Amino acid sequence: MKPETRPLILHVIHHLATGGLENGLVNLINHLPENRFRHAVACVEDFSDFRCRLTRSDTPVFALNRSRTGVWRLRRELRLRRELFRLCRQLQPTIVHSRNQSGLDALLPAKLAGVPCCIHGEHGWDVDDLAGRRVKPVLLRRLHAPLVDRYITVSAELRNYLVERVGISSRRVTQIINGVDTVRYAPATHAERWQSLPAGFAVPGSVLIGTVGRLQAVKDQATLLRAFARVSRDGDAAASRARLVIVGDGPLRESLRRLAAELGVSSLTWFPGAVSNVSELLQAFDLFVLPSLAEGISNTLLEAMATGLPLLATQTGGNRRRAATSNW
Repeated sequence: MKPETRPLILHVIHHLATGGLENGLVNLINHLPENRFRHAVACVEDFSDFRCRLTRSDTPVFALNRSRTGVWRLRRELRLRRELFRLCRQLQPTIVHSRNQSGLDALLPAKLAGVPCCIHGEHGWDVDDLAGRRVKPVLLRRLHAPLVDRYITVSAELRNYLVERVGISSRRVTQIINGVDTVRYAPATHAERWQSLPAGFAVPGSVLIGTVGRLQAVKDQATLLRAFARVSRDGDAAASRARLVIVGDGPLRESLRRLAAELGVSSLTWFPGAVSNVSELLQAFDLFVLPSLAEGISNTLLEAMATGLPLLATQTGGNRRRAATSNW
């Protein structure tokens, strides 16, 4: 049997579920040349059926279930690092590519296991540290800095955070903006652009307002719902024909549904959940809204731009730079 010469990249993320970071990882694995690279994914927590979007059958996904291994935090952390060390020894990756704060836990086990290269990526902000001002995350990154061979950020803001706040040399940091499949995400070219919507949801003259993202606090879909309810209630006749589509899944799904009911806009709002036809839904929209409290570089904002949609986005992270390049 011919010896395996393709380098193995072990990607370490918090979990493999619906989200921009996770979508970017899936796209990376699916599109890198199969004859040049192998991949494996280690989830600090677990994974959902989102893993099925990986088209390569030779990509194992491991769930380390950190939060399910007892009530003692120290014991959980030690077990996680022990499992990561064993995984690195077993797989013998050429590169460990960790992402965001939870991915830092893989760096020491990787080095102890003899992994030649460690790359760390920063993709966005946590809801409890929207501006990157908390001291603990900064200290954690400083402590792990000697273990990182190269840093990758998706936005200039995150690059500046590493350089100015954490103290990483700018020569060690590379900014790579998220990419978009412009064949899949393109302006609608057909008259039946509403065919992906529920029957009767949109009526002649309807204006479809949409957003796509994980349903969690940092994405702030609740503010969009409140704004939509106000427009529907206090606007003119055209505003009364507005419809809202909130695409995605996450821990706030049921609370957002309840909020829509409380605001009296349930019949005007559709929650399709996590879907595989995002590109088709974007083509049905008339306006794309991104209400996030914090972003690195929003994949969905870029996809909406590629679809040719007018944008309304909060001025945070890379949004201001990307929206400024739009023709709208």
